[in-house]
Amino acid sequence: MQGFVKSSCHVVCAMATGVRMVHAACAVNRTSHALSCGPLGLVAFASARSVVIYEPRNAKLGGRVLQALNGHNGKVNCVCWISKSNCESELELLSGASDNLVLLWKQQDKQFTCSGRLEGHEGPVTAVDSIILASHDLLLVTAAGDSSVRVWLRHAPEDAAVCVQVLSFGNGFVLALALALLPGTEEPILACGGNDRTIHLYALQENKMVLKQRLIGHEDWVRDLDFAVNGPEDLLLASCSQDGYIRLWQIGVQTEKPPEDMDVPLRLTENTFIVSTAGRVVKFIVTAEAVLAGHDGWVLGVHWQSSSSKGVLQSLRLLSCSMDKTMVIWAPDPDTGVWLEQVRVGDVGGNTLGFLGCQFRDDGCAIMGYVFHGALQLWCFDSDSQEWRLHPAVSGHAGSVNGLAWDPAGCFLLSAGADQTTRLFAQWVHSPCVSTWHEFCRPQIHGYALQCLAPLPHFRFVSGADEKLLRAFAAPRHALENLARLTSLSSADLDLKPTPGEERLAEGACIPALGLSNKAVFQGEENTGRTNDEKERMSGTGDRYPQSCFHACQLDEPPAEHHLLQNTLWPEVQKLYGHGYEIFAVATDPGSTLIASACKASHPDQAAILLWSVAQWRLLGSLVHHSLTVTALAFSPDGSRLLAASRDRTWSLWQRRDKADTSKEGLPFVLIGATDKATAIHSRLIWDCAWSHDSEYFVTAGRDHKVSTVQ
Repeated sequence: MQGFVKSSCHVVCAMATGVRMVHAACAVNRTSHALSCGPLGLVAFASARSVVIYEPRNAKLGGRVLQALNGHNGKVNCVCWISKSNCESELELLSGASDNLVLLWKQQDKQFTCSGRLEGHEGPVTAVDSIILASHDLLLVTAAGDSSVRVWLRHAPEDAAVCVQVLSFGNGFVLALALALLPGTEEPILACGGNDRTIHLYALQENKMVLKQRLIGHEDWVRDLDFAVNGPEDLLLASCSQDGYIRLWQIGVQTEKPPEDMDVPLRLTENTFIVSTAGRVVKFIVTAEAVLAGHDGWVLGVHWQSSSSKGVLQSLRLLSCSMDKTMVIWAPDPDTGVWLEQVRVGDVGGNTLGFLGCQFRDDGCAIMGYVFHGALQLWCFDSDSQEWRLHPAVSGHAGSVNGLAWDPAGCFLLSAGADQTTRLFAQWVHSPCVSTWHEFCRPQIHGYALQCLAPLPHFRFVSGADEKLLRAFAAPRHALENLARLTSLSSADLDLKPTPGEERLAEGACIPALGLSNKAVFQGEENTGRTNDEKERMSGTGDRYPQSCFHACQLDEPPAEHHLLQNTLWPEVQKLYGHGYEIFAVATDPGSTLIASACKASHPDQAAILLWSVAQWRLLGSLVHHSLTVTALAFSPDGSRLLAASRDRTWSLWQRRDKADTSKEGLPFVLIGATDKATAIHSRLIWDCAWSHDSEYFVTAGRDHKVSTVQ
């Protein structure tokens, strides 16, 4: 399978016979509530316009994507599992998106289907939450960019959810929601936090949410909220903010005041409110329990560990994540009750941003988080070493996938995306009978969105981005050896020889400071990526802009995110200049002797197809026919013809000349067929084209939703 969909952020590998999905590569959206750990070990996360159901049950094997739920027409911003006491028998999920919709998903026959649509918001949905009431009704709350929170009620699983109330926040907007049942009652409490730096507490009274209290303390936007049960008469509310702090608020039933001569524990400011329930009035007190300071950046996520797992009570622990690239587990000291940092995991150094969200697994033995560029991280507690270890997790492009191609030998899959990266996916062979797909290399991390790529033999490829040149890359020794160790590649398949024009094979690559070209790192330069002469020359400058360092290491499992970013780059071996505008399409012939490329164009002179010699890395000539951007190029499997599709709604077919004719005319191809405005089949631009395996037919696909076959 070779092709791509420009609006998707997913790469899916499928078997040709009896088609089934064997791998899905995807990233988490850049929103604060895009990840939710649910029952039965399932994880849901937002990816582009889809909700992905992921099962990381076997952490050592990296888990698997079970299903991608498609129903939204905009980017999904938030997901949330619906917690139930009988969650083993029925699973439901909420998702909110930029299309102003909230969708309700229900599992039937091991597949999730859309069971309800919640319409009414006039802005992107930013947060959702739910709770099962004592009456077994489902209470839902949704927040959106229209400065409102909507309260929904569903009486029975087969009924539709009905909006029963709209809470307006004026010119502000709510970024976080949390629901719980008040201790000692069956009444729900709703916490809302947003850009006014205040936490608003609502209680359900006579079927209406009534504002009961405002909690003031944060000095910047409140980004996340989460409730936890702390004994039979107390709730703990955790809130985090862009001010870098986490605040814990205790909500409990107020008892009679102790005598003045009795010692009482020191408390911060106390707030009270009254709730009527079951014919009686209960007075609650809200106390600022603690302020947790340990992060150096915005704190964007908090999540309590479940108080019980499989009927076993667990200690109270809180997970937080921040833009300082760390996740922290907090727990009270058993002797003093003071909340202390228990575990800190994450990344050190690098040029990436931090975590946007985090979640505890129900049993508390695993935590998950996702970072700004969409990477999902899974940390599991190792009982043998008593340490938290990072395990492989699903990964993929954080933007649209614009290019997709198999290695000529079929050993691995290459992809290029608008997130400015190219990625290599291959099968990790655990045993002769067990293998799973993972990302093994990130050969190119660029400064421009990548538009296309084409493979070359001997573990090389050429790519084009939103710039005027093509770049060619070759695999270094470090990448080849790790691929041979973990995949089906054998040592005999490796070509541990330098590419033509190079004296020795690079060990790896690094990105120079403020540069776009991957620089080769040779043996002896692994720690800094600089030669000894360069080290001496830089020693007096302060080295204010250090480049990313390459460290060679033998892998026993697919690389983690920090390793992919730093140690799996491929050195750039050649640049091809000739186009006047941004590259849009590239292809190589089956013999890998020629490269054809095209750039964005609004005039016939700019829409020329350039032909390059792979052996000499030089321009051979140009093929001029189209008037607008050539959107796709494809050589026939026998290498005799070149097919081009264009934004001008036409295609052109070029025949390879004999060597004798080539020496006379200069160009290796001649035009033998094309469509024009009168004979064009497509009424809108043509996006892609491809050949049949026998080179007898080709097909074109356009924006007019037509697929045309030509013999």
